[in-house]
Amino acid sequence: MPTSTSSSSASPTRKIAAIGAVVALVVALVAIGIAVGKAVEGGSDRATGTPGAASSAAPQEDDGQQKLYDQLAQQTSRRTDGDPLAVGRKDAPVVLVEYADYQCSFCGRFTRETQPELIKKFVDEGTLRIEFRNFTIYGADSERAARASWAAGQQGKFWQLHDELYAKTNKGSALAEDKLVEMARRSGVADLDKFRADLNGPAAAAALKKDQNEGYGIGVQSTPSFLVNGRPIAGAQPTAVFEQVIGQAAEQAKKSGKPQDSAKGGSGAAGTSGEPAK
Repeated sequence: MPTSTSSSSASPTRKIAAIGAVVALVVALVAIGIAVGKAVEGGSDRATGTPGAASSAAPQEDDGQQKLYDQLAQQTSRRTDGDPLAVGRKDAPVVLVEYADYQCSFCGRFTRETQPELIKKFVDEGTLRIEFRNFTIYGADSERAARASWAAGQQGKFWQLHDELYAKTNKGSALAEDKLVEMARRSGVADLDKFRADLNGPAAAAALKKDQNEGYGIGVQSTPSFLVNGRPIAGAQPTAVFEQVIGQAAEQAKKSGKPQDSAKGGSGAAGTSGEPAK
């Protein structure tokens, strides 16, 4: 992400770093509490590549925590017109941002088991928007797959290739360029020469770097990691956990009385060219 050396940019940079530190602490504390208190179905893959303890939503928030979540949502919810890596209304009251790696088994579990249920229950009726971020933690093979998903999005087939990549856990040579091209063909990508060019082009690399910088900037340490209107959830938690947090976020948005997308303008559907269905 572009940075400035001027003194005027120093404060926002420090601010997002501070927010990231607090969010990381919240997630860590919740993970510890759950690990000690009870066994929770689900999990996450850490940046070290070792299995990590799962965490759920934070306990009842006070006003300070809610302000933190609101700030984080403002920093991360892009609500961009025609975003091929998003599904749901641009002006939905709740935005779920997912940070994931295509070699992450728990990311695949969320995509296959939970995301379709969230789409049917919340996205289709306008409450929820899902925005995907390529947050690669397993090196070159993951980065190549991430660039491939972005390239498919340039032809309106992001979600189709996303589903194909997560249909099973693909690792290493299974994500070689020729294998990705074949997956793209099966996913309905029409122009495979353009797909190859986009996959290897500077725009794909820049998009991946933007997503990575955003994740690191807010303290993401494992995949999958989620923000629901700025509220962190780590790991492929049971669907009921996401439903509860989304419901709470929708109620909070309703109580706040703030018009959705007021900072970014406009409304309407975006990124619905390939509904993720597992």
